[in-house]
Amino acid sequence: MSLVKSVIPQEYDRREMLRYAGVREATPEIEALLEECLAECEGIFSSKVCYLELDLDKAPDFLKDCKQLKGCERAVIFVATVGIGIDRLIKKYGVTSPSKALMLQAIGTERIESLCDSFCNGYESATSRFSPGYARLELDAQREIFSLLNPERSIGVALNTSLLMSPSKSVSAIFGIRSKK
Repeated sequence: MSLVKSVIPQEYDRREMLRYAGVREATPEIEALLEECLAECEGIFSSKVCYLELDLDKAPDFLKDCKQLKGCERAVIFVATVGIGIDRLIKKYGVTSPSKALMLQAIGTERIESLCDSFCNGYESATSRFSPGYARLELDAQREIFSLLNPERSIGVALNTSLLMSPSKSVSAIFGIRSKK
């Protein structure tokens, strides 16, 4: 049975937001746009994580050959989301203000990455996280993760037939916990 945790992401990293937006040099206009978008985002994020900790000897088959888990005794499988609010804002401005929509995309990306980092940093001896579609873990592993965790019921994250998640600012990932020998 999976567990659910509300996690407080780290402070806003404006530099990362600008990087995700593709900004190489922040002009006063771009800085003002970022601040305007951040103000509009006030209170819309609902940061939640659904997760499962398991011994690797009892892990599902899709994890048994993951090189990223070598030397680990346990693994943590999780799905994290910052909620649907940012998707609504991005859609709202998608037609009327593409630059605002782009900045909101970047803010949402920074927020979900920060949430994942905060969650993973709560574990001592954790490896780097990896997600289906990376590190030789097939994208199909997404189905197994969703079957194990049932994040649609617990935190409102759904998986469509193309293996994309909704809300869009959601992540599924795995990390190992190294043995302390």
